[in-house]
Amino acid sequence: MDSLPEIERAASLFEQGFSCSQSVFSAYAERFGLDGELALRVSGAFGSGMGRLGATCGAVTGAFMVIGLKYAKIKPDDDESKERTYALVQQFAERFRQRNGSTVCRELLGYDLSTPEGRQQVEEQGISQTLCPGLVRSAVEILHDILG
Repeated sequence: MDSLPEIERAASLFEQGFSCSQSVFSAYAERFGLDGELALRVSGAFGSGMGRLGATCGAVTGAFMVIGLKYAKIKPDDDESKERTYALVQQFAERFRQRNGSTVCRELLGYDLSTPEGRQQVEEQGISQTLCPGLVRSAVEILHDILG
């Protein structure tokens, strides 16, 4: 699966300093006709567990947004699309949890990014450079299976 263009794009974006959410979401921008800068802006507040709250992992929220791009309800009476979207989000979350142990940033990192101490530990230990690229890759691999 290493040759998936979305994995390469997501990895490149992360290496450039974009967050996990931006890297995953923006890797799919072109596929869904979304401007790259707009994709970075839309997903920009979700990094570090949603704005550095240490909550849902950015790779996960980025993936949820991608699922929404493909399947979300866009007509008031289209409840079938809403149900499908929610089911796929739940499926994604379960698969990500099985692979990585959690969908929660602070649990994945072992530190709480909402505190200065937690951010310092993550930075000093280089955790975001060693752990997060794998989480981004994992999210894109699962998305590849879900999106077909």
